[in-house]
Amino acid sequence: MPDAIIQASKVEKFYGEHTSSTIPVIAPTDLSIEPGQILALLGPSGSGKSTLLRMLTGLTRPSAGEVLWHGKPMGDCAPNVSIVFQSFALFPWLTVFENVEAPLKARGVNAFERRKRSLKILDTVGLDGFEQAYPKELSGGMKQRVGFARALVVEPEVLFMDEPFSALDVLTAENLRSELLELWGKKAIPTRAIFIVTHNIEEAVLLADRIIVLGKNPGCIRTDFEVSLPRPRERKSAEFTECVDYIYKVLTSPGQATTPLQPTYQPLLPLARTPRAAYQMLSHARPGGIAGLLELIDDRPDGREDMYRLADELSFELDDLLPIVDAAHQLGFLKVEEGEAQITPDGHEFANAEILRQKELFRQAVLSHVTLLRQITRTLEAKKDHSAPEELFHDLLDEHFSEEESKRQLETAISWGRYAELFEYDSDRHRLYLHQTEAVSETPSL
Repeated sequence: MPDAIIQASKVEKFYGEHTSSTIPVIAPTDLSIEPGQILALLGPSGSGKSTLLRMLTGLTRPSAGEVLWHGKPMGDCAPNVSIVFQSFALFPWLTVFENVEAPLKARGVNAFERRKRSLKILDTVGLDGFEQAYPKELSGGMKQRVGFARALVVEPEVLFMDEPFSALDVLTAENLRSELLELWGKKAIPTRAIFIVTHNIEEAVLLADRIIVLGKNPGCIRTDFEVSLPRPRERKSAEFTECVDYIYKVLTSPGQATTPLQPTYQPLLPLARTPRAAYQMLSHARPGGIAGLLELIDDRPDGREDMYRLADELSFELDDLLPIVDAAHQLGFLKVEEGEAQITPDGHEFANAEILRQKELFRQAVLSHVTLLRQITRTLEAKKDHSAPEELFHDLLDEHFSEEESKRQLETAISWGRYAELFEYDSDRHRLYLHQTEAVSETPSL
């Protein structure tokens, strides 16, 4: 697209050499950032949202593909972008004014111009009078205003925001969203496009002109569509609810093709297929959370519930609920279709069983559905002392996942295996031991 500010063409991110043993993080992806748009990027944890943001800003080089800035390779340019972070990232030893002028100072802007631009942007974001305050004197909302001011003072052509409201309380976040939209609508901020990473679906629909939803393992675009609702947007309107519900259905149906939302929300890009790893990626959920979710859904009429309504009832964010839903689905306790979860007969039995019976059912489920836990159990059974070092299984996972994800996968597997009484774990020696040889039923063959 000739008028795109940033154009990503077939960008990928992976670990290792580009061979069969490569660990993919972001699948080949095409994406453009165009002037006059607020673009929101959604996706479950581990889908590569922040990784994609860093590639688009030039902070991280893609492993393959190309990112263009006004048609020229990003590496050959000095892209005029800024980032607002989730954690404020202010210098505690500097005043508000000094924090805001810091990027201008780093760019060699003279003192007079730094002062003029810093005072102007502080006034724009409502921090007039707080120039000499230190971050410790400010509330969370005011700290984030400083973050906005610091990002905007360099007059970026594209403003990137990485979950900028997630660390704030509900009312403060709502107020800042409204103020951001007001500044954008009045063209009071010197930026031509905004790219926001978020896990909050309503926030995306409230703010964005265009929404991209990522899948994971590896990260890939599942749908990319325009939001044509007029502003200000009414959360209770049928059109707003329809858009929110559509995104929930995409996110909670990772294995299904994406159906366009008609007529307004026509996806722009096709669904990308996700390669399967030798070990399926476990969702990071505790057995207690899985049990609690199953009990809630089992109490619903016909043992089914819409995920959007359930998340709203529980006051859960997307990243809180989806891993639990995915885990229950992986274990065969739930079926998930178009954003609605229905409990299976196995899930119904689990939800209504006594504690010891629940452990038995959980053990049967993980041995039937989880390759890694079958592998661990069979290895421990085969060893003369029925034990093995944790590092052995970490090395197996390291062939398929990044270092950080391998650790998280093994932590989840150990949690599930201990709950199922398949094995015990010595955290001091980092060693696994078969729980009771007689308690482990014959495992399915790999």
